[in-house]
Amino acid sequence: MILRTFGWAFGVTAVGLLLSFGYGGADAVAVAAILGVLEVSLSFDNAVVNATVLDRMSPLWQKIFLSVGIVIAVFGMRLLFPLIIVGVTASLSPSDAVYLALNDGQRYGELLREAHPAIAAFGGIFLLLLFLDFVFEEREIAWLGWVERPLARIGKLDQVSVVVGALTLIFAAEFLAPADKVRSVLLSGMIGLVTYLLVNGLGELFEAGGDPVQDGAGEDAAAPAAGSGGTRAMVKATGRAAFFLFLYLEVLDASFSFDGVIGAFAVTSDPVVIAIGLGIGAMYIRSLTVYLVRQGTLKDYVYLDSGAHWAIGALAVLLFVSMKYDVPQIVTGLIGIGFIAGAFLSSVSRNRRLAAEAAGGLRPDLETIAPHEAARP
Repeated sequence: MILRTFGWAFGVTAVGLLLSFGYGGADAVAVAAILGVLEVSLSFDNAVVNATVLDRMSPLWQKIFLSVGIVIAVFGMRLLFPLIIVGVTASLSPSDAVYLALNDGQRYGELLREAHPAIAAFGGIFLLLLFLDFVFEEREIAWLGWVERPLARIGKLDQVSVVVGALTLIFAAEFLAPADKVRSVLLSGMIGLVTYLLVNGLGELFEAGGDPVQDGAGEDAAAPAAGSGGTRAMVKATGRAAFFLFLYLEVLDASFSFDGVIGAFAVTSDPVVIAIGLGIGAMYIRSLTVYLVRQGTLKDYVYLDSGAHWAIGALAVLLFVSMKYDVPQIVTGLIGIGFIAGAFLSSVSRNRRLAAEAAGGLRPDLETIAPHEAARP
């Protein structure tokens, strides 16, 4: 199971480290490895949220996410996207942006950091809407019930997440964005808001419109869910519904990758090593996503989904705050890991409590049995 799921990640790691060694020797290998670990620590909550979406997709689209999706994640978001951002913000041609990246990494990193407020606005609003749609939705099982249940009642108001997101964007542009970046922050934030509504809405439209099919055939569909104690019939998204869910996952990955790409320049200014290191980390996040789906981890530990969404909400806030204040990468990583670790421990505690209650309901208390048993001849 481990080799089947993480085989691609192991292979990409080997190839990436070999390329790093050929490109810059042992120092490049060490930096690439550090960046890979950094990406995994920053994006673990991304894997948990991805798993909730991926579980709705057919096995074919899960494989597409792991194969085609990684090409987009590594070469698109970790290599091409920073070049595009630098080219647009500095009014450079694609060839000039590539030349700058390869020959003046320090200036390239400075230009990318100058574009950070706009990038943070796009990623921040996308992740914030994802978080808000989660906490404003009424659920049977709530991790932080004391706050999630009141928020679910507020969520009965139509489009409340969009309203809160738009107000947050206005606040960030007014009080957090640099004076010369207010317009770009508002524009990028609105693009992020529209992107979320469009991709998420189209996915739900086609999923509700009959595109999903009953996945009754196939090994993956018929296999018992881990920890479920039996088979489970699931409706899996295929066709157009799965395609838009795939797009949703890619934009979600992009929103997570912004912080890592810009933060990577604190480690090195070489864009090639950055792309290799973050690409290795992205591959492990994708493999971990598939592993969570196949193991049924989110069903066994029911609060993990909530913990990941709270971590996403915290990351969204940190992205907005980072427009004005420097937020260390270790803070971002520890907050995400903290939420997920807390949700995991709460899930373990819940499982033990339910098991104890079930055991107590199935057999009488031994102390009450003993006197009757002793009275028997």
